[in-house]
Amino acid sequence: MAADKREHILATAEKLFGDNGFDGTSVRDIAQHANVNLAMISYYFGSKEKMLEALLEHRANYTILEALNKDESLTPWEKVDRVVDFYVDKIMNNLCIHNIMMQGSNSRSEVIKELVTKIKLRNFEQIKKIIIDGQKKKIFRKVDIELTVGTVMGTISQTTLARNFYAALFNIEKDNEEAYRKKITPKLKSHLKQLLHAHLDINSEE
Repeated sequence: MAADKREHILATAEKLFGDNGFDGTSVRDIAQHANVNLAMISYYFGSKEKMLEALLEHRANYTILEALNKDESLTPWEKVDRVVDFYVDKIMNNLCIHNIMMQGSNSRSEVIKELVTKIKLRNFEQIKKIIIDGQKKKIFRKVDIELTVGTVMGTISQTTLARNFYAALFNIEKDNEEAYRKKITPKLKSHLKQLLHAHLDINSEE
């Protein structure tokens, strides 16, 4: 099926972009690893840049955060905890796409940089709505929402960028990705939830 072939090409591109970088991966590399011809890639995507755009849009996960926002059965605290779970799992279980997003932020292509920024902003707006809802309900105190979200994302990213350092800190074999993920994931979730609860709790206001 055409959809399956397109998904296969995107999955191959994701792995290569994550391992070798966007600039270090050619369309020919993708075609060779996906076992397709160059014409097929041109047919589905047109160019390498358009393929990356399709990949990032495919992995953006807008609808998950939007659905979380609309779920009235959850309290603001439960929504915050689920945001933490979502992002920690998303990044720790798919380092390829995280690396691609990081590279995209520094890409020489203005189109790619703008796309990455658009995805981040759209997801940020969903998290912002959760925090504002908690503030309106007198559960969360007033905080700098932009830097609060930045603190969470930066902490998660740091554990992926400085993996050797954290592996040494926690006595994990540095080349054992599975062991690292199993050790760091619950630590990250627990730490970030504690941090956000302490930071957002209206009762912590002076």
